[in-house]
Amino acid sequence: MRTRWRARHVLAHQDGGHVLLRDGEVVWEDDVIVYVGPRYEGPVDEDRDLGASLVMPGLIDLDALTDIDHLVLDSWSDPDRGRGLQWSLDYFTHRRRDVFTPDERHTIREYALVQLALHGITTYMPIASEVHSAWAEPYEELVAMAETSRRLGLRGYLGPAYRSGVNVALPDGGRDVAFDEERGRAGLRDAIRFLDHLDKLADPLLTGVLLPCRIETLTEELLRETAATARRRDVLVRLHALQGMLERELTQRRYGMTPIQLMEHTGLFGTRLLVPHGVVVDRHPDVYGEDRGDLATLARAGVSVVHCPLTSLRYGSVLHSFGAYREAGINLCLGTDSFPPDLVRGMDVGVHLAKLADGRMDAAPAEQYIEAATLGGARALGRTDLGRIQAGAQADLVAFDIGDIRDGVQDDPVRTFLLNGTARQATDSVVAGRPVLVDRTLPGVDLAALQERAQRLFARMRAAYGERDILRRDADALFPPTFPPYRDGRDR
Repeated sequence: MRTRWRARHVLAHQDGGHVLLRDGEVVWEDDVIVYVGPRYEGPVDEDRDLGASLVMPGLIDLDALTDIDHLVLDSWSDPDRGRGLQWSLDYFTHRRRDVFTPDERHTIREYALVQLALHGITTYMPIASEVHSAWAEPYEELVAMAETSRRLGLRGYLGPAYRSGVNVALPDGGRDVAFDEERGRAGLRDAIRFLDHLDKLADPLLTGVLLPCRIETLTEELLRETAATARRRDVLVRLHALQGMLERELTQRRYGMTPIQLMEHTGLFGTRLLVPHGVVVDRHPDVYGEDRGDLATLARAGVSVVHCPLTSLRYGSVLHSFGAYREAGINLCLGTDSFPPDLVRGMDVGVHLAKLADGRMDAAPAEQYIEAATLGGARALGRTDLGRIQAGAQADLVAFDIGDIRDGVQDDPVRTFLLNGTARQATDSVVAGRPVLVDRTLPGVDLAALQERAQRLFARMRAAYGERDILRRDADALFPPTFPPYRDGRDR
């Protein structure tokens, strides 16, 4: 089966980097690109003219939210309400439970994967909140998620998240981590079991990885065992670390080491390690505000930092800085980590945050963020056949409509798209040559029904926060409206 896409702009790959091809054509046979150029003379079985579109390599999201949106609830709280969004120690000890049934969790996963596809993401590595579960992610849930991913046709790097402990709010107003170490060991066993499951499944679109949770919620034993398993099985590890000052404080309190020192001490630097966020290093103003070698240490270890600029901004943090990490030789890739899973908005925010961090207009040009969303993600995954549009690469492509008058006048198509656009302009995508998004729709998915089910589940998720709040406030107290509701004077 030979297919051709034609479009006004194609972000092709040539001589080791991306190049802009005007009035370009991309042809693939089965799952591999066979031609990229101005005019293809041979026969094709299917031909699509995408008009005033920008065709790019499929976007790679390595911290992709596969849950119902929680940022809408927890990104604006004052300190008092913020404590109420954590587990209380009493909840951890006596009352923790699963908020959702397995079938409901399956719906949540489907909803999230559909969102990724609608926003032009073709390759993802999932992240989900464990706040609403009795512990972390069970094996069976990831097995079901893998089947949903296969049905939609996305390329996934999957594994159940596991942890030894959970962040809790203490009665004295402090914060700590409460541990259940055997649950952590069982979680790693399930993660290894899932690696075996995907090996037997032998689907080229699904790859098993190890996804331990936040570094402060893992014992030294579990970190060591994760590193040993990763080396033995030759699989990627993604570990959330260097996220905030509380994490640094908790890690130093328990282990007498910074998070970077703990990763090195437990052997994780001997693995193919991805670190989402990576914000709190020595350059951070709340640490030392100067370079004392952290970036060089990460670069020597071959760590890929999964930069999530939109989420960082919404929680009040920034990378110090995109340019400094690049100059240190760190591979930067991108993640969304929250809703919307819109890497276009994320890239635009990142470009402008970098200007503030470095005090320069050219601190992080648009092309560097595009490279992080494509080639950087491919490098993190060890894939030379992803993140690029060239003959021999996988046919993972996404098309964005950039011809609407609301997009404004156009100079450079990539720069203008990042400034004025959004990933909601995705119209079509293919993964391994197979259609995923077609004319802004996902064949076989009832979006309206899925949205209705997700809204009902969100209401239950919102209500459950009150169970965990140390003061047992209900959801209306924890999440007051922006403005008071309208009162009809006729009802008085």
